[in-house]
Amino acid sequence: MSEQPDLPADVALMWGLQAVTKRGPKPSLSVEDITRAAIGIADAEGLGAVSMARVAERLGNSTMALYRHVKSKDELLVLMSDAALERPQPLPEGIDWRTGLVFWAHGVMTAVRAHRWYAQLPISGPPAGPNNLAWFDSALGALKDTGLTEEGKVGVVMGLMTYVQGEMRLSSDLAAGYADNPDAFSRYGATLARVVDPRQLPALAAVLAAGVFDESASSFTDDADADFDFGLQLYLDGVAGFIARMTG
Repeated sequence: MSEQPDLPADVALMWGLQAVTKRGPKPSLSVEDITRAAIGIADAEGLGAVSMARVAERLGNSTMALYRHVKSKDELLVLMSDAALERPQPLPEGIDWRTGLVFWAHGVMTAVRAHRWYAQLPISGPPAGPNNLAWFDSALGALKDTGLTEEGKVGVVMGLMTYVQGEMRLSSDLAAGYADNPDAFSRYGATLARVVDPRQLPALAAVLAAGVFDESASSFTDDADADFDFGLQLYLDGVAGFIARMTG
């Protein structure tokens, strides 16, 4: 029987399974302390303010003391990405798969909006931390009565994750752009009207002629929830067709 491979260091950290040295005094710091302090800095000042030195200063410790627990800023970001998300609310009893996934998707957006910096975190791999896997499990659970294979359920959930992540990052970037230069948003329709040639870009010209972009600057951010729901329902329409096709 072959030995199981060692857990990756960041996974072991998130699950609290890193090797513990029994000799010497009990450490004054923990991974949880470091992660919580980093999240506090990011919440107050943004992700760019997070560094090992700033976290050490916040905790009243030396930077080297942090490195005994967390080896790099990259590891710290991984820890933050799991801890900030927290655990999902249980799916309401007796709901169908579609209502469950809508509940789930809105839960994700609510969780990440509590930490505006979350959308800036790098995505370095599939979910592996306890909180992220709890969300993964919750979405899979919404599909338990659909008749899909386990592989099919994973495909549906991964597609939904891609949509939610994309919307989260796009809305965050647009909100930042609007805060920086709202006039660029308010002039968007007029700007396009000056450069779009109907002979070259006929479909886009038709959109402009219909006045789709003749909106106030604030509509780009005010309609974020409606846009999210519109895209979510389109995706779930596709999932409904997939379930019908796969289950006969």
